[in-house]
Amino acid sequence: MSTPTVLSARAVLRSVRRQLTGARHRAAAADGAGTGPVPRPAPLAATPPAPTPTPTGPAPLLPAPGVLAELVRLPAVFTAPGDVLAGAAWAGYPYGARGTAALAACSACLYLGGMALNDWADREVDAEERPERPIPSGRVRPGAAFGVAAGLTAAGLGIAWWGTRSRSATAGALAVAATAWSYDLLAAGRRGGPATIAAARGLNVLLGAGPRRATAAAVPAALTAVHVHGVTRLSLDEVTGSTVARVDAALRTTLAVTAGAALSAAAPSAAPRSQALARLRPRTPPANLPVTLATAGLAAGFAAAAGRPLLTARRVPGPGQVRGAVGEGVRALPLLQATLAAAAGSPLAALPLLGRWAARRTAARLRRAVIT
Repeated sequence: MSTPTVLSARAVLRSVRRQLTGARHRAAAADGAGTGPVPRPAPLAATPPAPTPTPTGPAPLLPAPGVLAELVRLPAVFTAPGDVLAGAAWAGYPYGARGTAALAACSACLYLGGMALNDWADREVDAEERPERPIPSGRVRPGAAFGVAAGLTAAGLGIAWWGTRSRSATAGALAVAATAWSYDLLAAGRRGGPATIAAARGLNVLLGAGPRRATAAAVPAALTAVHVHGVTRLSLDEVTGSTVARVDAALRTTLAVTAGAALSAAAPSAAPRSQALARLRPRTPPANLPVTLATAGLAAGFAAAAGRPLLTARRVPGPGQVRGAVGEGVRALPLLQATLAAAAGSPLAALPLLGRWAARRTAARLRRAVIT
């Protein structure tokens, strides 16, 4: 094949290749396809967390252990037996070691039952304000919650009779239970609610003293009732937020209770204390110095634990800050009980209560560390 013929064939091939390439480009343009890279989509906004799945079936007849603990607010139960121990210390432990321990266990049962009853009574309100609670979330049946409340209350009354064999002690436990049920069913969230629950906690202190020595425990009962009244009154603003004036009122209450607890070591008892307590607290002022110092130190700790969250809520009295102040006020109760037990005559009586407060604080910090 000659050279001109080869060149002519190559020219024909180049012409055909150009025509094919042009046809492909025109077809792509007609279909609207681009030749550049596909652009990335705009970044999406932060996706909100998925809502808690609603149970599709009915709640089980018996709640799961974890759900039951949430229903009765199990971590807060240790604030109740301390009332009994403080009252018993001021009255000289009239029921002895076994009776005092039984009344402390009775108080714990009454507290847990009252928490379950509170959720049962507030189930409609919680459906709007706290839908994550066990009843509105569908994890506990209302009837089961009421059964838990009634069962724990009956168990508490039975323990009081079994441990003391005293009609007066059982009657005192019945008075505590009746006041707590009145609060949950009639007074919660109303104007008389704080006074009702404060009366229940005051009666809980007197439960450890017994009716014959109730006047001996009047000081710790009154101080406990005043503190609970202030905390409960502030808790009415947990959903909507509070005002600086109301937070100031709660702060003044905390300071008054602190002063009363610190000075209670010098308060005379209306009933004779036990011989052991009398030996630990002689009448000469120099010997009272360790008791006075221990009481003052514990009172300062109570003021710090309950007062600092109130100062935070005073700066920003929003719902979150108010809930935090209310929660810390409840958690500070063991410190107040330890102060009152120390003022009864022996700082050693305050160690179990102080240990419970420290354990609760440590557990709360660990939970926050896990969450964050």
